[in-house]
Amino acid sequence: MYVTGRLVLLTALGVVPVLLLSAAGVSPWAAAGGWALLCAAAALADVAGAADPRRLRIERRLPGRARRDEPAETELRVRNDGGRTLVGLLRDAWQPTAGAPADRQPLAVPAGEARTVRVPLRPRRRGEVRSEFVVIRSIGCLGLAGRQAVIAAPGAIRVLPPFTARRHLPSRLARLRELDGSTSVQVRGAGTEFDSLREYVRGDDVRSIDWRATARSGTTMLRTWRPERDRHVVIVVDTGRTAATRVGDGVRLDAGMEAALLLGALAAAAGDHVHLLMFDRAVRARVTGADGSALLPAMVEAMAPVNARLIDTDWDAALAQARRITRRPALLVLLTAQDSPDAARGFLSALAGVASRTRVLVATATDADPRPVGVRPSAADAYLAASLERGRQDAAAVRRAIGRAGAVAVTADAETLPPRVADHYLYLKARGRL
Repeated sequence: MYVTGRLVLLTALGVVPVLLLSAAGVSPWAAAGGWALLCAAAALADVAGAADPRRLRIERRLPGRARRDEPAETELRVRNDGGRTLVGLLRDAWQPTAGAPADRQPLAVPAGEARTVRVPLRPRRRGEVRSEFVVIRSIGCLGLAGRQAVIAAPGAIRVLPPFTARRHLPSRLARLRELDGSTSVQVRGAGTEFDSLREYVRGDDVRSIDWRATARSGTTMLRTWRPERDRHVVIVVDTGRTAATRVGDGVRLDAGMEAALLLGALAAAAGDHVHLLMFDRAVRARVTGADGSALLPAMVEAMAPVNARLIDTDWDAALAQARRITRRPALLVLLTAQDSPDAARGFLSALAGVASRTRVLVATATDADPRPVGVRPSAADAYLAASLERGRQDAAAVRRAIGRAGAVAVTADAETLPPRVADHYLYLKARGRL
């Protein structure tokens, strides 16, 4: 049972008859008690006349998956097995991060019939969002009180990463087609394979002249090369404590996932094999053996439940896991954050051993300071400016150490990092180094 604001208002209005009866010589306590009994009797009668919400059956219709920050619609099919028309309110008990509406939805289900109630969602976190039950309120004809029931109706939706960086994919695919099509690279490198012969034009690299074909045809012929396919790209996403740092509108882990998805889509279109490893001190997610159109669904499914852990990443173990995926990757991409030289010692020592055998890219998402460095109006601002400057110097020192270890360091804000990583991949393809 529950009561509405109407019953409270009706009880408060009893002040008027109590005062009138008191003026007529009736005891005010007796008048107040009589009015309270009258209100209670009206409420009980309203409850008795309300339909029983326990006679309802609830069936859910849910999408299996939804993307974070994108709308998803769920349906509840409510069937009334009772003998009275139920008029009331419904609230679906989704957890707060599901983004369900806070207001109760009106419900009217005649006896023996069913109605469909749509509940829009906008999930705000990756992973799984759940609803275990539905709360139904059946209102009496007077609107003073009614019946309430909690009906079990478990349901869950898997929330995937949003992949907002996909807007950068068409331009990078166009560049990839240029590399792999009519404008094949003309200088042979370790990561290229023979494409075709064509006539020499002024400005071409003379080192690519095919002298045997020239002798046969009587005109100078040039060999063209295209980026080699079937290369192995291993992406390691750090899920340790630095991945929990906020950058932009999210955390660093989300920026790393966006960069991994964009690079994975691009490399799969280029015909390369992409492997994903999410690691801190244990494997949180792994994708290997998925190529072509199956790669992105496998990656977003694996990423969905992973969150940053407040522990330091074991980089010796992480790189050992990467070596188990493939012995000689053509490109190893480490999506992490190493902002302090002291904290990065373990990472740098592990990096030196692997950078000597393969190409390594270390990508870091940062949060640029929008406030200018200069004269500050207060001491707090001056200390903040000094702290930010010290952080930039430490990060620059780590980037120089990464370069000395033989790897390439890329640092950008959360929005810019995914296309920067994709551009470096295309740079290696264009130069015949991958």
